[in-house]
Amino acid sequence: MKRHSFHSVALATVAACALFGQSAIAEELSIMASGGAWQDAQRKAWFEPFSKETGVKIVEQEYLGDLGKVKAMVDTGNVPIDLVTVETATVLQGCDAGILEPLDYSKIADQSKFIEGSALKCGVGLDAYGDILAYDPTVLKEAPTSVLDLFDTKKFPGKRAMRKFPAQNLEWALMADGVPANQVYEVLATPEGVDRAFKKLDTIKGDIVWWDAGAQPAQLLASKEVVMTTAWNGRIQNAIDTDSKPFKIVWDGQILEYDMISIPKGAKNPELAYKYLAYISKPENNAKLASFITYGPVRADATEFVAEDALPKLPNAPDHMKSYLVADTEFWGDYGEDLVKRFNAWLAQ
Repeated sequence: MKRHSFHSVALATVAACALFGQSAIAEELSIMASGGAWQDAQRKAWFEPFSKETGVKIVEQEYLGDLGKVKAMVDTGNVPIDLVTVETATVLQGCDAGILEPLDYSKIADQSKFIEGSALKCGVGLDAYGDILAYDPTVLKEAPTSVLDLFDTKKFPGKRAMRKFPAQNLEWALMADGVPANQVYEVLATPEGVDRAFKKLDTIKGDIVWWDAGAQPAQLLASKEVVMTTAWNGRIQNAIDTDSKPFKIVWDGQILEYDMISIPKGAKNPELAYKYLAYISKPENNAKLASFITYGPVRADATEFVAEDALPKLPNAPDHMKSYLVADTEFWGDYGEDLVKRFNAWLAQ
């Protein structure tokens, strides 16, 4: 082979390898979620099928849901993730703080097709879940009938677990203190209402075991460290269905919320992120998660695609919506930062 021919082939090979390497990197999508059974369900319902259909490799990361971790990435300009799952309580905060990117729904789906409140400026809904009460009937002699039974330590003595976060706990405290569900956020928006909620929490503070990861409530029940616990419904149902635990779910008084997913500011593969968001937002795909964990779809037209055996276990099944509160995303966007500070100060007292 002549020298110039050899060099031409060599250069072409190097160029091809470089292009191939760039393509491989571009076709990796990094998603950070909160682990456990929920992330396992996403993997089966969405990550693996999306990869199979598109050839895009999903790189998974886990975190505890603390937006501070994402903020640190954005502040340093080093954002190694393309998508992050977030709660409704933090979407508006992250949006206002410039941590999360405003979404272009023309690249995702018709915004009007989502359940009200599940398609926000900086976060699109993944699923609907319930903040519920769970207990072990082999431990409790009498069955609780409402989440608000958390506050009845005479009828239900023993340790109870609650999430180490003000959202849900403050709402339940006011409801347990007699505030009607439709007035909870109006009351909680006042200094007197906040004081009232913390005063009610004071009555059980010594009996609370705090959890901060979704897998912990089922573990606390299984180890009998607590007699009851608040939890995300899917985590408890997974323990019942997969691990054959005898746990029971109390739906009365549940708080209905949405899991969401966002693009952090400075993400390196935003177009690939939009491709994924469009995929999981198709009604037939959005419904698939319910087959792996009992969280309901957020697409209003997705119910017909939910597996028949999964529907009765969903938080937004008709029988579970007789007494409930829908979490107010805007309230937590407006007041969340101050209430988190107040809550943390209360914990330290």
